Amino acid sequence: MQLREYIEKNILPRYEGYDAAHRLDHIGAVISRSAALAEGQAVDMDMVYTIAAYHDLGICEGRELHHLTSARMLRGDTNLRKWFSEAQIETMAQAVEDHRASAKSAPRSVYGRIVAEADREIDADTIVRRTVQYGLDNYPQYDREGQLRRFKEHIAEKYARGGYLKIWIPGGENDLKLKAFQSEIEQPGALEAMFGYWYDKLTAVK
Repeated sequence: MQLREYIEKNILPRYEGYDAAHRLDHIGAVISRSAALAEGQAVDMDMVYTIAAYHDLGICEGRELHHLTSARMLRGDTNLRKWFSEAQIETMAQAVEDHRASAKSAPRSVYGRIVAEADREIDADTIVRRTVQYGLDNYPQYDREGQLRRFKEHIAEKYARGGYLKIWIPGGENDLKLKAFQSEIEQPGALEAMFGYWYDKLTAVK
């Protein structure tokens, strides 16, 4: 069995049981963006793929430390030693540890910068939808006002000017998109309107 076949059959299906913001569509997008960001760089594309595939695997044990849990899972997967050296596995595990958006320091390697940047899906509609969906999945006890409050706090803390989200490739597509999103959410009533659209859509009785 080849590396990608192993991951497609044994690793990626695990995400189907995760919350809506961390299912296979998100992982597939990070894999694709990682490959695009790696083009023209002196990197091992199998390592890039593997890092992207494992980067959120630890969500199953909680969001707060998922980057560390994911790295532990990668290090502990003995099957990966069929394709990678111990040094490569450690580099990949460190990249997974470093991908977290709230990380205080820069990733330790080019692999960490690639996956961290690929994980930043700077698309206004996607950000809003995933943030509302996460609130509904994880805080079902909140009413609409409670969900709105949590939504606004998260957006301000992470995406607003001065927020903790760091862009590791300045001047790139994500940098431009983040600045545009920041300008958008600074408009009066913008956050309430964004939230309202997705809250109503996601909670509508089908």
